[in-house]
Amino acid sequence: MRNLDEETITQAVLARHADMPNGRLKQIMTSLVQHLHAFAREVQLTEEEWAAGIQFLTEVGHTCSGTRQEFILLSDTLGLSTLVTAQNHKKPRGCTESTVFGPFYVDGAPEYELGADVGNGMAGEPCYVSGRVRSITGEAVPGARLEVWQADAEGFYDVQQAGLEEHRGRGALRADADGGFHFKSIVAECYPIPHDGPVGRMLDALGRHPWRPAHLHFMISAPGYQTLITHVFREGGEYLDSDAVFGVRSSLIGDWVRHDAGTAPDGTVSATPFYTLDFDFILNPTPAAPAATPSNRR
Repeated sequence: MRNLDEETITQAVLARHADMPNGRLKQIMTSLVQHLHAFAREVQLTEEEWAAGIQFLTEVGHTCSGTRQEFILLSDTLGLSTLVTAQNHKKPRGCTESTVFGPFYVDGAPEYELGADVGNGMAGEPCYVSGRVRSITGEAVPGARLEVWQADAEGFYDVQQAGLEEHRGRGALRADADGGFHFKSIVAECYPIPHDGPVGRMLDALGRHPWRPAHLHFMISAPGYQTLITHVFREGGEYLDSDAVFGVRSSLIGDWVRHDAGTAPDGTVSATPFYTLDFDFILNPTPAAPAATPSNRR
């Protein structure tokens, strides 16, 4: 097709995709092209603005590394991550809500026994975390796997710090036979997302701050249940109503209780004040597979 203009280009592109064999990809690409073209028409996008957009996305890609995922930050700060999470994790009332994954999860976190110090030397005030993993119907979920990760008192995850030879502030544990879990870590503090790159410059241009409220990350899995990816946010903390990545849910706010120096929950004596957090997680069972229909035999 020749001599295309601003009125005919969209349908010409869609016509090229007409024979796409993957139906879902065809649906996605058709909608993407339509919305991109509609956006360009709506704002009357200039060549200079489109070139700046291409340069921005190029810089986002160049900023990604083995320890930093700038595209996830971009998705998070534009609210797209929360939108996709909400669409894909609808649950019955009473289940623990899902929220954004974030860019600092890593595979291969160290395995710990219940009660261990997951902080592993991470800077911050001591905190003892406990709770239970249960089903929406109230049953314990024995042996549930909990992966936890968090930033230190200065707002940095272990993978952001050069020279560390072992993980800190992250690990995996197994709930006991009653679904219970407990471990030691540090008090969660608010921190800014990395804002020294293109996403940070975008936030500046938009007049937005890069701060996240204090939180712990959890990913909880067990056979027969949907995997839960969520945070627990600190009651009374800053930025609960202006989280840079739109991840806060009221049901996910927990109370970090301060205790004077003395006997800690694990029986040791703490020479400094410490905190405790008790928070239960409610998992949603996976849908049962439909029963096989016996064939009619005669």
